[in-house]
Order: sequence, then C-alpha cells, then structure tokens
Amino acid sequence: MHPNNIHNKSYNFDRLIISNPDLKTFVFRNEYGTKTIDFAQAEAVFQLNKALLLSDYGLAHYQLPVGYLCPPIPGRADYIHHIHDLIDSDPTPIKGLDIGVGANAIYPILGAQIYQWYMVGTDINAESVEIAKNTIELNPQLKDFIDIRFQENPAHIFEGIIKEDEHYHFTICNPPFHASEKDALKGTQRKLKNLNLEPKSTLNFGGQAHELWCNGGEALFIKRMIKESKKFENQVNWFTTLVSKAENLPKLTKQLNKLKATHRIIDMGQGQKISRILAWHFHD
Repeated sequence: MHPNNIHNKSYNFDRLIISNPDLKTFVFRNEYGTKTIDFAQAEAVFQLNKALLLSDYGLAHYQLPVGYLCPPIPGRADYIHHIHDLIDSDPTPIKGLDIGVGANAIYPILGAQIYQWYMVGTDINAESVEIAKNTIELNPQLKDFIDIRFQENPAHIFEGIIKEDEHYHFTICNPPFHASEKDALKGTQRKLKNLNLEPKSTLNFGGQAHELWCNGGEALFIKRMIKESKKFENQVNWFTTLVSKAENLPKLTKQLNKLKATHRIIDMGQGQKISRILAWHFHD
C-alpha cells in the first residue's frame, strides 16, 4: 500500500468495535488465533468498513441499503493518496470530480476527510445520488466539501456535469469492469475461490447493476471517458481512472497517444489484488 495509508497494518478489531459495536457479531478468531471476519459475508464487510469510517475518518453516521456496493476503505484510500502525489505541487485549494460516486460516496468522503479537498461526485443512478446526499447531510463536517450531482444522460460522462466556469485538479473513477451480469458472477466466484470458499450462484459482494457492469465492460467505458475528456482539456489538470485488467492498457494507451495526451500508469497493490491508475492530461 501507499506509505501514507493508515491501513498498512492489521485491523485493530477491539478499537473498531468501540466505534461500531455492530461489528462485534462478525468478529471471530481463525485457526491461527487471529481476530478476523468472514470477508465473503456482505454484512460483515459493511460493518468493518463502517467502523473504519467512524473510527479513522471522523464520520458520525454511515449506512447503505442492502444490495449496494460496499467498498473496501483501505484500497480506496490508496487511490486518494496516489492522487495527492500526482497533484502535490499545486498550492491552490484542490477540487476533484468522482465519476460514478455510487451510493457509498467513498472517494469524496476520503478526499474531504484526509486532505480537505472539495469534491464533486456524480452518478447515473438517481437512487444512489439520493443515498449519497443523505450521508453528506448526516455528517455536517462534509457539507462544505462535497457536492453530489445526478448525471441525467447516461451516454455522457463529463458533459452535463462540468460547468463552463468550473476547473478541476483531477477526476477519479472506479469504472464498472464487467461486461455483463454473467461476467460479474464469474468475478464473485473467483473472489470466493481466492478466499478458499465454495463458489455460489449469486453475487454476495454487494453492488447494483450499474455499479458492477456496463456494455463493453471496463475497456469500452474508459475509452468513452478518454474520448470525452478531450472536450474538457482546459478545465481538468489530470484525468484518472482505475484499470483492473492489465490487458486493457495497450488499447487505452493507444487511444491516448492518438489524442496526443500525456499519460502515465501508477501501480497499486492491496494484498493479492493488483490494480493500476491510468492518468492523462492534454497540457504541455
């Protein structure tokens, strides 16, 4: 993990349970005598990440309806710290845009609470937008730092969101990387296998359809993002996105080269999961 990530060490479950007593039900000792939870159980994962938000990031309230994607906080914090490295030399108040903020609103929350960035989050799902807005309302310290916006046209990414007079230091995105529900189910089965658990015929890591898959999957979504980003080259310093599948990088960098964009790839790793950030801009 990034050296500034406070989650580099093992979870202190005793401390986390103090912040979120509901977590206690899911904590047990494994065969090595270490306290842990069942990471294949959606409710256990939610209560753990809720505890992290309450204990480490100063939230007073956090709740997600059943079935919505609950992101692992350590990995999301890693992305935020890498973005900080990317823009560290900029002395002005920082403003970022999260594409696909989801109901969890996790990137705006972390950006605001770790670095006091002003964050805008956008999503094509109206219900997710309302849930995210409710979280911000329940935590007054976030109100001056986070703005959640509904993207009315699913065909657009930046259009209709970035206003004519707005400037952003960066954009971030964790795109839906599956091309279909079938592919998403296969992904869940792989995760269960990595956890030495029996595969199941249902998704049990949480997530709505728009959070998990889209036509063409990750590669097509990011290609659309790259194409549209050119229109906003003078309003954004750095465009960035997570790329989960390494095999997608050649076609994405090829498109960036075609548009004469300067780009770089930032490697990230959390445990067994390897990912990378693709970042680009159109400035000299």
